[in-house]
Amino acid sequence: MTARKRAIRSELKKVDRHRITAAEYRDAPEIADDQLAGAKVTRPRGRPRLGDKAKTVVTIRLDAEVVSIYRATGAGWQSRMNADLAKSAKRRLAKA
Repeated sequence: MTARKRAIRSELKKVDRHRITAAEYRDAPEIADDQLAGAKVTRPRGRPRLGDKAKTVVTIRLDAEVVSIYRATGAGWQSRMNADLAKSAKRRLAKA
């Protein structure tokens, strides 16, 4: 890590630790209605919390041909493979 990045990280830690005081609130200008109208709401960054929909990490050995077929379908091939496995499992349970 460069010295510049270390310095920035150090400054960010100071900013994160800072607690706004009542005096600082008084110094801040009021937000006008036109400013609020132009505000853009964004979603938080990062991976969303999955809760009970969280997936289980497993290690599985598959035939190279099967993997290459799914990879050839492009981005999201693992999700498609998961969907196909889920369909198959549900059919198997329905038969039992």
